[in-house]
Amino acid sequence: QVQLVESGGGLVQPGGSLRLSCVCSGFTFNTYGLSWYRQAPGKERELVGSIASTGGNTHYPDSMKGRFTISRDNAKNTVYLQMNSLKPEDTAVYYCNAYMVTMLRKYDYWGQGTQVTVSS
Repeated sequence: QVQLVESGGGLVQPGGSLRLSCVCSGFTFNTYGLSWYRQAPGKERELVGSIASTGGNTHYPDSMKGRFTISRDNAKNTVYLQMNSLKPEDTAVYYCNAYMVTMLRKYDYWGQGTQVTVSS
């Protein structure tokens, strides 16, 4: 059974930092790209960052660059999101995503999410 289990969320003050983790199982971890998304109440889910299967290539939307860093440890089947200089508008549920596209089909798995609340 495919599982992506996020952890590391919680309450943090503005300007603080958190590191989220996502432990994956049930699929061939090192063949999948990985992404972090977030969704705030009343807003669309948005991409925070992504990383290639080998970890050698990362992508961030311009709005996310500089404060968020995605990394992966294939030996531990884990993807991380380092979050710095957090702002109240970063408050959201953060989701881990695994994806792979082949000639015939796509694979796309999601975790349940972890709540991040940035508040004083």
